Amino acid sequence: MSFTTPTSYLEGAPASELVDPFGRHVSYLRVSVTDRCDFRCVYCMSEHMSFLPKRDLLTLEELDRLCSAFVAKGVRKLRITGGEPLVRKNIMWLFRALSRHIETGRLEELTLTTNGSQLERFAGDLKAAGVRRINVSIDTLDPQKFKAITRWGDLAPVLRGVEAAKRAGIGVKINAVALKGVNEDEIDDLIRFAHGEGHDLTLIETMPLGDIEGDRTDQYLPLSIVRARLLDRWSLEDIPFRTGGPARYVRIRETGGRLGFITPMTHNFCESCNRVRLTCTGTLYMCLGQEDAADLRAPLRASADNGLLFDAIDAAIARKPKGHDFVIDRRRKRPAVARHMSVTGG
Repeated sequence: MSFTTPTSYLEGAPASELVDPFGRHVSYLRVSVTDRCDFRCVYCMSEHMSFLPKRDLLTLEELDRLCSAFVAKGVRKLRITGGEPLVRKNIMWLFRALSRHIETGRLEELTLTTNGSQLERFAGDLKAAGVRRINVSIDTLDPQKFKAITRWGDLAPVLRGVEAAKRAGIGVKINAVALKGVNEDEIDDLIRFAHGEGHDLTLIETMPLGDIEGDRTDQYLPLSIVRARLLDRWSLEDIPFRTGGPARYVRIRETGGRLGFITPMTHNFCESCNRVRLTCTGTLYMCLGQEDAADLRAPLRASADNGLLFDAIDAAIARKPKGHDFVIDRRRKRPAVARHMSVTGG
């Protein structure tokens, strides 16, 4: 697919921005461009996943139009997610298209979350498209354990991808899901690796999303416990640093690096939520932990102008809930939310 500058969807855009019923300004859109992934991480997917037919996915041009509509409504940060976003065919067309909003100043940041498997190939192109910061998921530095966690993944290409991003001048944040009995004894090693390479590290609690053919109580490790253990070996200083997402950061005195905690279970981050999530089929989820959603594909395709689409977005934000109700315990066998994270967007 060759790249040409898309038609502007910002002309005549309404001045009203997106404010939910609780006075929170929605300025951050996370966009899943595919539900497919080349890994099958044990906390995210079943090993035997059924993915959406390709005909159900929005085209890249439609994704650009939807993202641009949100930019017109005041969204300042776009994060491209999946599944694994870099496995989507011609995905760099979308990054190049969206980069025009960086150039005009309407968009502060265009970024992505990736498993790193394709990063070595795309790092230079991402930087050229205006991507300055990315999140890479690495739960362990042990190759055998990495294979076990991801089922299909290899660690070496991921580490080469991280190095390629660093060489390209892209800031890297390592994301690690804390898993009881799996990687809880590796947190120190992940800190030393990330900070030694100049990267931030964020730890994430596993979330009850989708049927993974297992009991999540066997995986769940509260980050309150992890933080208490870290205090035995590291000096942690709370800092006001924010990236626009839910992580709360500390600085580790011994390394000088930043360590983030995302705690949807032990301490949710809903009071300051500024995010909504768009799926690759045009479904908008106003909350990661709720099932309520809005169909934006129908108004998108119903008219060549954005009037119906803007109305649908406004109506959806007016239903954004105060927060989620995630629960993990042995009495609740079913996931709190039936859809997988790969459907919603990581």
